[in-house]
Amino acid sequence: MKKIAIACLLMLQLFQGDLYAKTGEIQGPVPAPHQMKWHQAEMGVVFHYDLHVFDGEVYGQGNNRINPIEDYNIFNPEHLDTDQWVQAAKAAGAKFAILTATHETGFGLWQSDVNPYCLKAVKWRDGKGDIVRDFVNSCRKYGIQPGIYIGIRWNSLLGIHNFKAEGEGEFARNRQAWYKRLCEKMVTELCTRYGELFMIWFDGGADDPKGMGPDVEPIVNKYQPNCLFYHNVNRADLRWGGSESGTVGYPCWSSFPYPYSHSNATDGVTDHNRLLAHGDPNGKFWVPAMADAPLRGYNGRHEWFWEPGDDDKAVYPLKELVDMYEKSVGRNATLMLGLTPNPEGLIPQGDVSRLQELGKEIERRFGTPLLQTSGEGKKKLTLPAGKEVTANYYLIQEDIAHGERIRAYRIEALSGGKWKTVARGTAVGHKRIESFPATEAKAFRLVIEQQTADPIITNFSIYHIKP
Repeated sequence: MKKIAIACLLMLQLFQGDLYAKTGEIQGPVPAPHQMKWHQAEMGVVFHYDLHVFDGEVYGQGNNRINPIEDYNIFNPEHLDTDQWVQAAKAAGAKFAILTATHETGFGLWQSDVNPYCLKAVKWRDGKGDIVRDFVNSCRKYGIQPGIYIGIRWNSLLGIHNFKAEGEGEFARNRQAWYKRLCEKMVTELCTRYGELFMIWFDGGADDPKGMGPDVEPIVNKYQPNCLFYHNVNRADLRWGGSESGTVGYPCWSSFPYPYSHSNATDGVTDHNRLLAHGDPNGKFWVPAMADAPLRGYNGRHEWFWEPGDDDKAVYPLKELVDMYEKSVGRNATLMLGLTPNPEGLIPQGDVSRLQELGKEIERRFGTPLLQTSGEGKKKLTLPAGKEVTANYYLIQEDIAHGERIRAYRIEALSGGKWKTVARGTAVGHKRIESFPATEAKAFRLVIEQQTADPIITNFSIYHIKP
């Protein structure tokens, strides 16, 4: 019995990213295998699509949550092409993609046998369309990891507001219990019909299964044991980074005090948002950060769904997107961009072009280092150039399979026969990217000033990036 209990504890820790490294000093949690996929992906996208994309009006979240769509047959994407969606994401460098299988209207983008408010109900494709199927097939065709977003916190058709069924008394209690069962059945369908998934994402959470929320975690664990789970009141395999700016604060640690990311365990919203943005270097649990932003977030816009009249106004310029990349991926977070298929069923061409530009610019900047090395157990790593070279960026990666061991470091340049410090930092994690003033030097080196155990550096590189 004792061995069984220990084994169960280890499995629980594995799911929560609380499996401590056993070599060297005890330095904190390490990522579970599915969390390693999150770090390695570095960048992904989420496609938002729902009935109101077709109503010709600007999206209003408050109204959309309480007002059902009058005619669901407005859903008619005549040129729907999920290959085009996924190719656009891949061009930007995305390694995973997520689709809103259901959002605040409650309408399902698949052939559901339990939710009649789905693609079976519309005239489009004679009621036989399955966009989730098309999307997953396109992801696999182009080597992108597919994930599914399931919105259950709001359902304007059924009168579900913040998980709660409208009304009072026995009638409302019965509807609440029925809705929980419906959600569990929908999750089962989505977890069992489309092969292995990268992530199941419950936007706004899945609440408390002991309260108003459905008990979805056991379903995901059973049918998708290798996927990321985000999230309910008990577990989050990643955390929101505290804003929808596409950036996180620095330092940004992957460790966190709790195995979930909601705020009921902290004092005050402000402190909690800071914790989300920065993590906790002494946290027991591995809960890495997500930095999300809609691609159409420029000029005062913030559009997760396509909106009419904004094709030439709302897409972020390339400069801002590169800044996002450096302040998310370059700060040990994973960047997620929101993409917006239009009523025709396509990503607008301007959006596609900008994504292509982003992928090319990231490759131009960081595809070929000026100098590069790696090393294990060394507090100093030197990059000799042999002659004077000019550099203005560095990149560091540590082997996070053994945890975040680096706690402070500096970058030095050998210039004029002396080593001088050109940059300092604390958190490294999966990847740290930062610029420094352009410096001519015959060598550069990384000096680890503080660590919890022997550092394992998989990549130390410098670059000369021209505007």
